[in-house]
Amino acid sequence: MTATPPRPETLARANGMDLCWDSFGDPAAPPLLLIMGLGSQMIAWHDAFCAQLAQASGCRVIRFDNRDVGRSTKLSALGVPDIAALMGQALAGKPFTTPYTLRDMANDTAALLDALKIASAHVVGASMGGAIGQELAIHHPQRMRSFTSIMSSTGAPGLPQPTAEAMQVLFTPAPPTLDAFLPHFARVWNVLRGPGFPQDEALDAERARAVFARGLNPAGTARQLAAIFASGDRKPALRAVRVPTLVIHGDADPLVPVAHGVDVANAIPGSRLLRIPRMGHALPMSTWPQLIEAIAQHVAAQQNN
Repeated sequence: MTATPPRPETLARANGMDLCWDSFGDPAAPPLLLIMGLGSQMIAWHDAFCAQLAQASGCRVIRFDNRDVGRSTKLSALGVPDIAALMGQALAGKPFTTPYTLRDMANDTAALLDALKIASAHVVGASMGGAIGQELAIHHPQRMRSFTSIMSSTGAPGLPQPTAEAMQVLFTPAPPTLDAFLPHFARVWNVLRGPGFPQDEALDAERARAVFARGLNPAGTARQLAAIFASGDRKPALRAVRVPTLVIHGDADPLVPVAHGVDVANAIPGSRLLRIPRMGHALPMSTWPQLIEAIAQHVAAQQNN
């Protein structure tokens, strides 16, 4: 899997965090910012995907590690939240506090644009990254030229729940040794991605080694998960969003069922929904041409307006 190498990783000071980022494509091209999901490093936006997206869209594609993951700031002093207790309080409608919320992470994203001297960007978010993008669209709409929300949710109550298998891998912390992490990574993605994607399965070990080399932070993943629970229902606020939005969701998503994507598209006025058959909670290589074409067309439509 060859690709144009990214520009070297750099740390930017943003909202009190050091956020690690890199980019693909012409630095003078319109910026397209990628936001990754729960516990996932920026390299989950794979080099080849980013290079192809930069070429297809004519944009400078920027990816970064959210707070508490990869090479960005780890907030270890904030402790490890009791996720089971938080879930119980959330389901009971009781108030609770968490180390931070998705709005804080959206503020990180806006501050990263400031640090990179970018007034506004096309924004693409996957899973929790899509929810962060929604918070950005609600609170910082002037920073967004367009928005693409992939396999994400409004957080509204009453939507379908994950499968038991997907919940199990979500709540299984990453083991601390490489020998244990390799089969763990493969098992997680076999569940979330689903079977029948041999190209990706063949690369799981290589991808796992890259993730492990950049550093694991299970406590940070727990704090991010707490932020998701604390952020609640965005649906009422999304009805006021006017950022041009494309919603992409797989029909086979075991973690965030496709009804969540339909709900996002229904909530944001004028948005368009693209459902991808057989796609689970992952971005398998066989879907890249369709994903990249859809994002590139969405970006081009806004640049031509």
